[in-house]
Amino acid sequence: MAVRIGVPRETDAREQRVAVVPDGVRALVRGGASVVVERGAGARAYYGDALYETAGATLAGDPGAIYDTDVVVKVQRPTPDEIARLRRGTLLISLMAPATHPETVRALLDAGVTALALELVPRITRAQSMDVLSSQSTVAGYKAVLIAADALPRLLPMMTTAAGSLPPAKTFVLGAGVAGLQAIATARRLGAVVSAFDVRAAAREQVASLGATFVAAESVSADGETAGGYAKEQSEDQQRRIAAAIGGHIAGMDIVISTAQIPGRPAPRLISAEMVHRMRPGSVIVDLAAEAGGNCELTRPGETVETGGVRILGPLNVPSMLPFHASQMFSKNVVTLLQHLIKNGALAIDMTDEITSAMAVTNGVTA
Repeated sequence: MAVRIGVPRETDAREQRVAVVPDGVRALVRGGASVVVERGAGARAYYGDALYETAGATLAGDPGAIYDTDVVVKVQRPTPDEIARLRRGTLLISLMAPATHPETVRALLDAGVTALALELVPRITRAQSMDVLSSQSTVAGYKAVLIAADALPRLLPMMTTAAGSLPPAKTFVLGAGVAGLQAIATARRLGAVVSAFDVRAAAREQVASLGATFVAAESVSADGETAGGYAKEQSEDQQRRIAAAIGGHIAGMDIVISTAQIPGRPAPRLISAEMVHRMRPGSVIVDLAAEAGGNCELTRPGETVETGGVRILGPLNVPSMLPFHASQMFSKNVVTLLQHLIKNGALAIDMTDEITSAMAVTNGVTA
């Protein structure tokens, strides 16, 4: 019997993405699975029901039909009502935020569901194409520059006009992971002069390759990253040295985009209120770490704060602001994961597999 995969419509008001796009459905059906998609699931990402039908999906108006499947794939973590719909033994794949939402993990465990958290895809070569954090960070880094450019009261590129020459805007990117590197590339394409900082020594070469200047290289430690390539939490002494090094640099910036995050921990505070107060009126900070508490002391998640003429923006769920391509990339990651989990037409959950075991937050088989 074919593996049945359910794709529900996201219920979070801010979520416009869909977990699997029509091309993803086509690939799954070609592999022998059957896919049930809730009507309207892709509408906010501009993937209509007709596209899903053409791709081979079965459309369902009743959410119950979506959750009465072998696998349910979502973008956002499930709500209590959604968990109640899941059958015992179902495999759920979605973002989970297990470190900050243990109540969701407990509810899934009690429901006898096997849950794989997409943010826990291990950073190993054969799992790269399943890494939704990287794909969605690419979207977020790009969009952050557009958000900043829209809020900035000046042009980004240098221009020579009949009214005189205009100097380029100065952009500083804090954190040179996937989001940071995409922000650097986007700001450069728009004509800004770009500089960046990251605690990981390996980031220096990546920053330079994009035509940006790496700031405060002397503050970078050789052990600034984990074995998985993520930034490590720095010691208090290291944090003080970093703050001193970047504090003076921020004062001359028109745009600051902060992206620094540590998996499972609050975002590191890199921009103090004092630093903000030294910035020029009209400057803009876009804090991509707002959902994890923010890199800036003055960030308020989901809000825009203005102090001394400096605007601090804390946008939430930035990838969802570009739902068409964000969904396309998310879907590709998810479909690759499903192809890894489906063997000879059957679902094979192997908890000794290094990808599956790293992502599992509950195991309904043994719960």
